[in-house]
Amino acid sequence: MNGNDLKKYADHALKMGATSVKQIHPSSVVTVAWVRLKCEFGCGGSHYSYCCPPHTLTAEETRRVLDGYNRALLFHIESLPSKDRGKRLKKFLQMLVDLEGDMFKDGYYKAFVYLAGPCRQCKECGKVTGTSCNHGDRARPSMEACGIDVFQTARNNDCHIQTLREETEPRNTFCLMLVD
Repeated sequence: MNGNDLKKYADHALKMGATSVKQIHPSSVVTVAWVRLKCEFGCGGSHYSYCCPPHTLTAEETRRVLDGYNRALLFHIESLPSKDRGKRLKKFLQMLVDLEGDMFKDGYYKAFVYLAGPCRQCKECGKVTGTSCNHGDRARPSMEACGIDVFQTARNNDCHIQTLREETEPRNTFCLMLVD
């Protein structure tokens, strides 16, 4: 497979709403323990999902996974404030899980996507009720939940990201597809 073999996947993501897609080397992805800590104690959704700490890989385990890959795609979506921002993001994240499946079928058997934010597959996760995950085939952890410093990773790859002061500001969301 050549250097342009991922273009069709990037083009599809752009067509479906991505602001940008960059092919990156997994060594540019930063993993540190404090990120998972902030995810676990800074997010209101933590502990309510099988895709959140403590059920996700640690930063050290994630680093070992990343080191098993040579290429990745970094997806960026900028969301302007709107009443349907959450629905649009959910649809985009669903598309990335579908894209992972398409890549697998096309021979990228190691394809795996890290999403952004808490899992949005169910209104209430089976974790809350003590049952197993109803969507284990589609549920994916976020980059943050696995100790990936999204801010530094984005910056390492020449992407704009900053902390937000208000909900009215454009939100920059990143997801990572490990390829091969």
